[in-house]
Amino acid sequence: MSPMIKNSEDVNLDSLIEMHRSEEKCRAYLEELRWPDEVICPRCGAKSISRIHKRGQYNCKICRYQFSVTSGTALHDSHLPLWKWFTTVYVMIESKKGISANQVKRTIGVSYKTAWYLCHRIRAAISEAGFEKSDGIVEGDEPRAGGKTNSFGRGPKENKTIVVYPIKRGDRAVLQVVDGAAHKTLQQFIRENRSPDEARDNVKPDNNEIVWSLLKRSIFGSYHKLSTKHLDAYLKELEWRHNNRENPYLFRAIMLKLITADNLPYQVLIH
Repeated sequence: MSPMIKNSEDVNLDSLIEMHRSEEKCRAYLEELRWPDEVICPRCGAKSISRIHKRGQYNCKICRYQFSVTSGTALHDSHLPLWKWFTTVYVMIESKKGISANQVKRTIGVSYKTAWYLCHRIRAAISEAGFEKSDGIVEGDEPRAGGKTNSFGRGPKENKTIVVYPIKRGDRAVLQVVDGAAHKTLQQFIRENRSPDEARDNVKPDNNEIVWSLLKRSIFGSYHKLSTKHLDAYLKELEWRHNNRENPYLFRAIMLKLITADNLPYQVLIH
């Protein structure tokens, strides 16, 4: 089995590549995450499995289905070496304000299209984590991001996406694209993301400077521009990174999501 990577602080790029310098070691690590006890057929659930060593696959003795550790996961049908997935996850963890597809392209030596698709597959897996509703004091804000500005100076800006987020003070954040900037819209969004046990909303705008600052630095410092179409995916990445900033098992957590999340086909992404 591959040695368990516990957190990003214990892993630098050199040690990451050393521990996963071969496809065999990468597969062993993923197998340890997906099947901690024993290998199970993803099609019929049987445990009577034989290994096909030469191809790094398994054969179910019950339904005859041949599969690998990446079958039916976010890594399914990927032609990239697994170490490139591992490296991309690592650099996304280490980049507090996000990392562009161009930077990933240069880091792992792939085309821009491949890097862009790879990053979105990881974001899609992260977004499946969901969010636990807050039951404490909620602070709300209505920042704008993305789109084009058709006017100057004060007053409304056309074609701007509204991003709102309630945040439990000192704790977790939710970021989401919504239509409209009215106070009613913000109130509704906060009510949808808080526990029903808390009867009253405590909305305190403009107290989310840390999250909003990270978002602005991500847009202007890393991505430079974001389309409204994919803005939610970038917001979910920032949300997840912020909410797991003290998680000592961050690398492992994302790798676990990749082998439990559904695959994101390219045609679905660009549709």
